[in-house]
Amino acid sequence: MEEKIEIMNLLQSKQMIENELQSLAYGSVEIRENNSKRYIYVHYRENGVALTKYVGEYSDELYNLVLNNSIKAKELKRQIREISKKLKQLNYVEEEISPKVEQNIDFAKRHLVDTIYKQAILEGVATTFADTESIIEGGKVNNMTSEDILKVVNLKHAWEFILNKNVILSPTNFALLCEINKLIEEGFYYSAGKIRNVPVTIGGTKWQPSLPIESVIKEELEEILKMDIDEVDKAINLLLYVMKRQVFIDGNKRTSVIFSNHYLISKGKGIIVIPAELTEEFKNLLISYYEENNEEQIKEFLKEKCYMSI
Repeated sequence: MEEKIEIMNLLQSKQMIENELQSLAYGSVEIRENNSKRYIYVHYRENGVALTKYVGEYSDELYNLVLNNSIKAKELKRQIREISKKLKQLNYVEEEISPKVEQNIDFAKRHLVDTIYKQAILEGVATTFADTESIIEGGKVNNMTSEDILKVVNLKHAWEFILNKNVILSPTNFALLCEINKLIEEGFYYSAGKIRNVPVTIGGTKWQPSLPIESVIKEELEEILKMDIDEVDKAINLLLYVMKRQVFIDGNKRTSVIFSNHYLISKGKGIIVIPAELTEEFKNLLISYYEENNEEQIKEFLKEKCYMSI
């Protein structure tokens, strides 16, 4: 188990470094002139292919930025090589991904901003679709608290993690669940990603979940995954189970949605996300599920109004 967690951590780090590398304008600088103006282009190689990218109109600041980026890119590439070496030492072998799952990953990426926006609204984050998009693309917003911005950034990191093709091929299990919560709650709790050991209360209800026990959680997750039911229904069961068990000190709804989507996407079956305009209806159904174990209504709601097939 420890080895699997280490592999997932390495894959996560590798993906984040690769994303940072892709965002940089770096390479061999060429300055082209046209109509008395100068423009900066960079030449670089990606997967053995020689590429050229336009950077912008020449300025000393931009030129120096490209030079600094080139230095940074070398360091990032060195880090990627080190991670790849460690993965090899752990006998990690990259598996082939099916076209159906590849298509589902692309589908989830196309809907990523909308998905994160809807998850943020479910958590009461004061954001708009435009602000969410700006944060995801690395831009600045002026009308949100730093805490809300961090929640959106963490959602982005968690989704990017599960959409990595190596991670999507990993089992949907307790170790993955903990990694997702760790990303969701990064910067908020020192115990992020760890099973809670204190009681919690849930807004809108007097119902309280019992303290989770790791061995029981693992066993119950396995029971759900072994159920002889439709894969969409299985994903919904995973989502509701994690929400009701309140495995972590916080972020259980966000964690459960991404966890269940990992399972769905790994099967090429689409995604689940609660529409922003149906947030209150969902919360009311969730309270009923908590207090009265009323499963039928909320499962029907999730399948009919929240599930998107590819």
